Amino acid sequence: MSGPVGIALVGMGWWGQKMLSVLQTAPDDIRVVRAVEPNVDSVRQFCIDRGIPLSGDYADALSDPAVEAVVLATPHSLHTDQIARAVAAGKHVFCEKPLALTKAEAEKSVALCAAAGLVLGMGHERRWEPPVAALLARADAGELGRIHQIEANFSHDKFLSLDRDNWRLKADQAPAGGMTATGIHLLDLSVRLLGRADSVLCICEKLSSDLPQGDTVAAFIRFAGGGTSYVSASLANPFMSRFTVYGSKGWVDIRDKAHVESPDGWIVTSAMAGGSIETVEVGPAEPVKDNLVAFARAVRGTEAYSITADHLVDNIALLEAVFASAISGRIERVA
Repeated sequence: MSGPVGIALVGMGWWGQKMLSVLQTAPDDIRVVRAVEPNVDSVRQFCIDRGIPLSGDYADALSDPAVEAVVLATPHSLHTDQIARAVAAGKHVFCEKPLALTKAEAEKSVALCAAAGLVLGMGHERRWEPPVAALLARADAGELGRIHQIEANFSHDKFLSLDRDNWRLKADQAPAGGMTATGIHLLDLSVRLLGRADSVLCICEKLSSDLPQGDTVAAFIRFAGGGTSYVSASLANPFMSRFTVYGSKGWVDIRDKAHVESPDGWIVTSAMAGGSIETVEVGPAEPVKDNLVAFARAVRGTEAYSITADHLVDNIALLEAVFASAISGRIERVA
C-alpha cells in the first residue's frame, strides 16, 4: 500500500489527545481515521471538532478496513491482550509505554507481531529528541569511548491532581511510583546504550504526598556487559528531566527545558577528553510525532524501526526486576 498509514487511536485520555493533536501536522505519513474511547462522552466534542469518528468499542477499530494500525494509549495491563487481538485482525501496533508489566508478556507480544510480519512500535519518544538521537549516534560511532555510567532523572508533579482511583496510580497498573510513567523512558535509553541488565536495587518511598504507590523512586542498575545506570523519578516535584552519559572519551548531559507534552528545547553540556566543557541550546522539536512517523514508515517498509525486539524485551525484563526490588528492598537479578 501507499499513502498515509491509517491508524486508530485507542484510549483518548491525556496522552491520546496529545497524539491526535501532533498527528494532525503529519498527513504525508500517518493519518488518524478513527478514535476509540470507552467513555465516549468525555471526548465526543474533542473528536467532532477534529473530524475524527469516535466509538466506544475496540472491535470497531479492528474490523475497520481503513485502519491499518492501532495506537494503544490504554492502561498498561491491557496491552498484551489488545496487541494479541490486533495481530489476529492483521493490524500493526504502536503501544504506549510500558509494553507490558512482565518479561513473559513482552516476549509474547513481540513474538506474535514478528510471526505475523507486523510492525510493533513503542512510545519511547525520548529516542527521537534531537539531542538524544545525536548522543546515541555518537555513542554508536565510538566517539564517547567505553560507556561507564548513566545518571538520569525524569520527574513531574502532573499526577498530584489526579483522582486517587485513577488507573495511573493503581498498584496493578503502575507500581513503584513514577517508574512506569517516566522512569521507563530512562530504563529504555539505558538498555539501548549498555545492553541487557544483570541486576537492580530499587527504593520507592512516599515522602511528600498521598500518592498510593509512592512519589519518589530510584533504581541502581548493573549491566551484564559492565557499566551502571542510576535512574530516578519523582511524581511530587516540579518538572525536571536530565539524561547524562559518561564515557572514557567524553560525556554528555541533556536537560529538557519543558515536558515533552509541550516541548521547548534542550540544554546540552558536554566535554571530550582533552577539551573544554561546552554548552549549547537545541531548539524545540516534536519527538512524539517523529516516533509515530518513524513507525508509519516502518509499516510502509521505507525505513527500519529503530527500537528492536531485544530492546523491547530487555527493557521490560528490567522493569519487572525493578518492581520486585521495590517490594523486597534487595538487589534483584534481571531474568
